[in-house]
Amino acid sequence: MIRSLASMAAVATATMLAVPASADTLVDNVQGVTIDEAGKLARFDALVIADDGRVRALLQQGDERPEGIDYRVDGKGRVMLPGMIDSHVHVMGIGFGQLTLDLSNTNSLEEALAAIARFAEENPGRPWILGRGWNQEKWGLVRFPTAAELDAIVSDRPVWLSRVDGHASWANSLAMERAGITAATQDPNGGRIIRKPGSREPAGVFVDAAETLVNAVVPAPRPADRDVALRKAQNSLLANGITAVADMGTSIEDWQTFRRAGDNGTLKLRIMAYADSAQSMEIIGGPGPTPWLYDDRLRLNGIKLYLDGALGSRGATLKEPYHDEPTHKGLPLLSPAQLRNLMSRASMDGFQIAVHAIGDAANAEVLNAVEELSSSYLGDRRWRIEHAQIVDPADIALFGHHGIIASMQPLHQTSDRLMAEARLGPKRLDGAYAWHSIAEAGAPLAFGSDAPVEPADAFAGFAAAISRTDANGEPFGGWLPQESVTREAALAAFTSGGAYAGFAEGRFGRLLPGERADFILVDRDPFLSSPQDIRTTAIFETWANGERLYVAQ
Repeated sequence: MIRSLASMAAVATATMLAVPASADTLVDNVQGVTIDEAGKLARFDALVIADDGRVRALLQQGDERPEGIDYRVDGKGRVMLPGMIDSHVHVMGIGFGQLTLDLSNTNSLEEALAAIARFAEENPGRPWILGRGWNQEKWGLVRFPTAAELDAIVSDRPVWLSRVDGHASWANSLAMERAGITAATQDPNGGRIIRKPGSREPAGVFVDAAETLVNAVVPAPRPADRDVALRKAQNSLLANGITAVADMGTSIEDWQTFRRAGDNGTLKLRIMAYADSAQSMEIIGGPGPTPWLYDDRLRLNGIKLYLDGALGSRGATLKEPYHDEPTHKGLPLLSPAQLRNLMSRASMDGFQIAVHAIGDAANAEVLNAVEELSSSYLGDRRWRIEHAQIVDPADIALFGHHGIIASMQPLHQTSDRLMAEARLGPKRLDGAYAWHSIAEAGAPLAFGSDAPVEPADAFAGFAAAISRTDANGEPFGGWLPQESVTREAALAAFTSGGAYAGFAEGRFGRLLPGERADFILVDRDPFLSSPQDIRTTAIFETWANGERLYVAQ
């Protein structure tokens, strides 16, 4: 039986839309799958979209089709799933990654240097060579790359390249000269300048807070550049079946870019934003989180805090020293007092808090801070820990005490596996990427990619989550397979769980009456396919708010 919904203002029709959003539409002949009100799997055969872009009804085979339908779309028997929600991305980073040099597919230092030389030759007018994606672990190096290696191929312009995780960057000598960096430059708090062996001369890599030394002299993008980057990011995400994201580290400039797109009607992606600083949070939100804007397409939820760095650059803070660097425990980016002060400042005005914590020491610090602050800040806080990659098994139970959301990225486990073993050693892997154990402790899961660190590929993440194997099916049987999750849990973590994590439940994330008609049509059912087959899922169409926004060519 069809339930009626309150009428809302009709949304503008996108130029690429074949079916207007201002008319009731029946999408028929589909194999529909969603998470229902009880958190269980539900199936259906047709979906009715009301003229306000919300789901009016789900229909089963044999149900009478409603009268008064203006448009009928034949789903051609394809599988319909809710639009995927990526709960941890860097939207502008995705876009700028498509406008600058991408080294993520290089497999050796030599390949990377060749790609840099080629990019410099093809872009003679660029005053800086900027890019990202290098990974010395993937290259098989036992060290960081050096400025001298960059100087040999580009010496006429500054070069500044971010590591794949964004927690270290690689400079040539001219970039360091522009930034005034010498042997006398001190490591900033929470940062590390990699030095040449046996001296204080900077070698060319800057870890965590030390990156700001060079970032300060890198030319800022123009507003027009930002608009192009957002458009590219949105197109890429929609093509990957992702209709909503949590943007982790939204600057004032990012927010204004999102607002410009919303104002001119080109913002189609749903963005749950988390400010990059207390100052940005206050300027954007003022006395509290913003209202939902542009038909539930944009909201500032809260703030993103960084407590430590990444495992790959040895910035993640550990309780015990790194197995492969016994004198080092990581780089704390905030003191315990600073963390609590920032959490309190945000909580006083009702902003949601998301804390980046990768190492077991960082995770313990956040868990203890939540434990201490929860008695002062009551109500539905939905504290979030971003990544939660390495957690001391003794601390896992704390996730459930206050329903702390574990915002985790399954593809990190497959990319990091060998590196994590090297960093931690074989005896400290319990609690590594422990999705199942953390969920069992009572933590809601929200899955994402950390794009552009990993590809914004929800189906690759889904496959990793249920198998603990990579794209090659390695290791056989899965890495720490007891930490895999069920298919139902994986789908929820990429849809309804992501909505809950961003205070968006009831608005989008499920295909249920009253929620936004955000869905994808794909070529296979993830509940009837092997993990390897799930990875190759083809996305035929992506719809959001009842608008068809992407069609595979």
